[in-house]
Amino acid sequence: MDKGYVVLLEIKFFTVAILSFLLVKIVIRLAHKLDLYDVPNERSHHCRITPSGAGIGFMGAFFIAIAFFEFQFLSEFWYIFLAIFLIFAIGVYDDRHDVSAKLKFIAIFFSSFILWVNGLSVDTLGSWYGYEVMFPSVFALFFSMFVLAGFTNALNLIDGIDGLSTSISLVILLFFAFIGFEYHNNLLVVLSTFTMATLVGFLFINWHPAKIFMGDSGSLAIGFIISVLAILSLEHIHPIAVFYLTAIPTLDTLIVMTRRIRRGNSPFSPDKTHIHHIMVKFFDMNVPKTVFFLVLLQIIFSSVGYMIVSSINEGLSEHIPLFATIGFVFMFILFYMIFTGIKKRQIRLDSEFG
Repeated sequence: MDKGYVVLLEIKFFTVAILSFLLVKIVIRLAHKLDLYDVPNERSHHCRITPSGAGIGFMGAFFIAIAFFEFQFLSEFWYIFLAIFLIFAIGVYDDRHDVSAKLKFIAIFFSSFILWVNGLSVDTLGSWYGYEVMFPSVFALFFSMFVLAGFTNALNLIDGIDGLSTSISLVILLFFAFIGFEYHNNLLVVLSTFTMATLVGFLFINWHPAKIFMGDSGSLAIGFIISVLAILSLEHIHPIAVFYLTAIPTLDTLIVMTRRIRRGNSPFSPDKTHIHHIMVKFFDMNVPKTVFFLVLLQIIFSSVGYMIVSSINEGLSEHIPLFATIGFVFMFILFYMIFTGIKKRQIRLDSEFG
């Protein structure tokens, strides 16, 4: 990509970031009239009623910017933006009214179907020792629904302390932007950089102590966009690399749901056993330190994922996908043992000295 394109992209980036900041500020002012507030409960880290629904502001900036700056993409890939908008809409409705998990999943599955009909789905598990593992068309639809629903909700679940999901998302989006630049995929570049810009504008207001939370209108939409970027990137990278590029939300969700199922609870039942909850409570880390630590972990994981991409594409070893898979499984087991052990130890101490 030439220098002129990069300079123009930088101008668009800062324009979108400023627009996002301003629109989120407007949402804060209107939060009382729109009944967009987050009331603290037993799982909350904040102690006061805080405006929510910032996704209405920064996703509004996203759609306005796409329509104004990149209308050709909006016209050509209308089905992608329609799917994103549907997830955003169900998130907005959830910010105003409590929407059941079932209705959210229906919205995600319908959006996945729209993408599948237009040829965007997970139809391969990549090449393993020279053999391409392809899915039949209908199976690709259901697997895509699983992937999109899984990560969309993963980002929603990790949105538990000020600035965490925003910062983690920025890291993930940055690496997808790198892939877009490297392979001259303008759609990847535009989707990732415009979404980053909206989050940069929002982060100034969402950093601890947050003046507003993104709400489901933000977390569901951003999670879905990242999922779409992951599927788009499969044209260039091996699927196993995506696990590393999105590691923290993915690991957190897998660990929490595994723990809940083992205890006989619903995997979707809310609790305070997420990675950020445990770090704040059991490692005596404040919110900013927890965010910095988890962001650093995500940078490390994403860097490993990017190295996997480079190594596979340069043909350095046909064993890399297998080793990378084993490595990710090992990290899941390690994290699970650490955080489950910490939780059990605290429960034992509470029972002995409480």
